[in-house]
Amino acid sequence: MSRTSRRISPSVLRTRSAVLAAGLGASMVLGAGAAFAAETGVAAAAPTAPVQATTASAVAAQAQAQSKAATAAKAAVAEQAAAKKVAAKKTAAKKAAAKSASGWTKPVTQYVVSATYGKGGAMWASNHSGQDFAVPTGTPVKSVGPGVVVKAGPNGAGDGPAYGNAVVVKHDSDTYSQYAHLSRVDVKVGQQVSGGQQIALSGNTGNSSGPHLHFEIRTTPNYGSAINPVAHLRSEGVTI
Repeated sequence: MSRTSRRISPSVLRTRSAVLAAGLGASMVLGAGAAFAAETGVAAAAPTAPVQATTASAVAAQAQAQSKAATAAKAAVAEQAAAKKVAAKKTAAKKAAAKSASGWTKPVTQYVVSATYGKGGAMWASNHSGQDFAVPTGTPVKSVGPGVVVKAGPNGAGDGPAYGNAVVVKHDSDTYSQYAHLSRVDVKVGQQVSGGQQIALSGNTGNSSGPHLHFEIRTTPNYGSAINPVAHLRSEGVTI
């Protein structure tokens, strides 16, 4: 068998050498650039758009979290306020129930205080012995507490004409309540009454300068033993 040899022309060899040289040169240039960057500490420029987008998202997330926290705090404050109102209503209801259970109340529902206990002046021989409630004639007058009627009728029910028509009720606390200047008396001596029960109608009888209820708290059924009626009612849970 004969061996055939191929010869490469000089021109082809020159072309291949040129291509290799060009590739080697490009690699050397790129390697030098990378080395230079590493030595000088100059980093290659990175795209800024993704970083900016990430920062904006973080700020938006933080703002949303703060908004939610503020809303939650506001709701908590409102809830606490509502709870306090409910508690206040319950407390008021308990107090009202306690007053109702005690059987004590005001002698008239709507009024204007026209003269207070202990007040001095030409209207009275001595300091005022009771509490005056200015009300129209015919206003229902109620017993301030449970008890028994011990005086009832004209002439101050025995205390003198200055009181006009009057009623006196004895209570279990060894005190007496007196109601004067009445236009009508609705109870009789010996009658049991409950707190809040109507016993008369207000008027302008006796030594009176206008329609009103004269109210006293006494230590005896008779004139001259009056004590501060507002203080006593307060001790029974009633505020004037």
